[in-house]
Amino acid sequence: MTNLTNRGLGGHSELVKREQGAAMASTQVNLYEAKTQLSSLVDRVAKGEEIVIAKAGKPMAKLIALTPESKAPRKPGKNLLGITYIEDDFDAPLPEDVLHDFGL
Repeated sequence: MTNLTNRGLGGHSELVKREQGAAMASTQVNLYEAKTQLSSLVDRVAKGEEIVIAKAGKPMAKLIALTPESKAPRKPGKNLLGITYIEDDFDAPLPEDVLHDFGL
Protein backbone atom coordinates (compact mmCIF):
# COMPACT_ATOMS: atom_id res chain seq x y z
CA MET A 1 0.00 0.00 0.00
CA THR A 2 1.26 3.46 -0.87
CA ASN A 3 0.92 6.41 1.51
CA LEU A 4 1.66 9.89 0.09
CA THR A 5 2.04 12.99 2.25
CA ASN A 6 2.72 16.53 0.99
CA ARG A 7 5.03 19.03 2.67
CA GLY A 8 5.30 22.54 1.21
CA LEU A 9 8.81 23.59 0.16
CA GLY A 10 8.74 26.95 -1.58
CA GLY A 11 6.68 26.16 -4.68
CA HIS A 12 7.52 22.46 -4.63
CA SER A 13 6.01 19.73 -2.52
CA GLU A 14 8.11 16.96 -1.13
CA LEU A 15 6.44 13.57 -1.40
CA VAL A 16 7.35 10.77 0.94
CA LYS A 17 6.33 7.38 -0.40
CA ARG A 18 6.13 4.57 2.10
CA GLU A 19 5.89 1.08 0.67
CA GLN A 20 6.34 -1.89 2.96
CA GLY A 21 8.31 0.14 5.50
CA ALA A 22 10.70 1.82 3.01
CA ALA A 23 10.68 5.60 2.56
CA MET A 24 11.71 7.29 -0.68
CA ALA A 25 11.67 11.08 -1.21
CA SER A 26 10.73 12.67 -4.51
CA THR A 27 9.94 16.19 -5.66
CA GLN A 28 6.49 17.16 -6.91
CA VAL A 29 6.14 19.81 -9.62
CA ASN A 30 3.04 21.13 -11.32
CA LEU A 31 2.34 20.34 -14.97
CA TYR A 32 3.16 23.85 -16.25
CA GLU A 33 6.51 23.85 -14.47
CA ALA A 34 7.29 20.37 -15.83
CA LYS A 35 6.58 21.53 -19.38
CA THR A 36 8.74 24.64 -19.10
CA GLN A 37 11.63 22.96 -17.25
CA LEU A 38 11.57 19.46 -18.75
CA SER A 39 15.24 19.47 -19.72
CA SER A 40 16.44 20.35 -16.21
CA LEU A 41 14.01 17.84 -14.68
CA VAL A 42 15.40 15.10 -16.91
CA ASP A 43 18.92 16.02 -15.79
CA ARG A 44 17.85 15.76 -12.15
CA VAL A 45 16.18 12.41 -12.78
CA ALA A 46 19.32 11.09 -14.50
CA LYS A 47 21.18 11.84 -11.26
CA GLY A 48 18.79 9.63 -9.29
CA GLU A 49 15.99 11.95 -8.21
CA GLU A 50 12.35 11.04 -8.79
CA ILE A 51 9.98 13.77 -9.98
CA VAL A 52 6.21 13.53 -9.51
CA ILE A 53 4.17 15.64 -11.93
CA ALA A 54 0.88 16.94 -10.53
CA LYS A 55 -2.14 18.53 -12.16
CA ALA A 56 -4.19 20.77 -9.89
CA GLY A 57 -2.22 19.42 -6.92
CA LYS A 58 -3.08 15.79 -7.73
CA PRO A 59 -0.12 13.52 -8.59
CA MET A 60 -0.60 12.29 -12.17
CA ALA A 61 2.76 10.91 -13.35
CA LYS A 62 6.24 10.02 -12.14
CA LEU A 63 9.45 10.84 -14.00
CA ILE A 64 12.11 8.25 -13.16
CA ALA A 65 15.44 7.22 -14.68
CA LEU A 66 15.60 4.19 -16.95
CA THR A 67 17.69 1.29 -15.80
CA PRO A 68 19.97 -0.10 -18.49
CA GLU A 69 19.02 -3.55 -19.71
CA SER A 70 21.55 -6.16 -18.78
CA LYS A 71 21.99 -8.43 -21.75
CA ALA A 72 23.80 -11.71 -21.43
CA PRO A 73 26.56 -12.05 -23.99
CA ARG A 74 25.60 -14.00 -27.10
CA LYS A 75 26.80 -17.55 -27.40
CA PRO A 76 27.98 -18.41 -30.92
CA GLY A 77 26.07 -21.16 -32.67
CA LYS A 78 22.87 -20.79 -30.63
CA ASN A 79 19.74 -19.88 -32.59
CA LEU A 80 16.12 -20.95 -32.98
CA LEU A 81 16.74 -23.05 -36.10
CA GLY A 82 19.58 -25.04 -34.60
CA ILE A 83 22.04 -23.86 -37.26
CA THR A 84 25.51 -24.01 -35.77
CA TYR A 85 27.63 -23.36 -38.87
CA ILE A 86 27.60 -21.51 -42.19
CA GLU A 87 28.99 -23.07 -45.35
CA ASP A 88 31.97 -21.40 -47.02
CA ASP A 89 29.92 -20.83 -50.19
CA PHE A 90 26.96 -19.28 -48.32
CA ASP A 91 27.20 -15.98 -50.20
CA ALA A 92 28.32 -17.46 -53.52
CA PRO A 93 26.21 -16.68 -56.62
CA LEU A 94 23.12 -18.88 -56.96
CA PRO A 95 22.84 -21.44 -59.79
CA GLU A 96 20.96 -20.32 -62.92
CA ASP A 97 18.00 -22.68 -62.29
CA VAL A 98 17.44 -21.22 -58.80
CA LEU A 99 17.66 -17.65 -60.12
CA HIS A 100 15.10 -18.58 -62.83
CA ASP A 101 12.72 -19.95 -60.14
CA PHE A 102 12.82 -16.52 -58.45
CA GLY A 103 12.22 -14.74 -61.75
CA LEU A 104 15.69 -13.24 -61.87
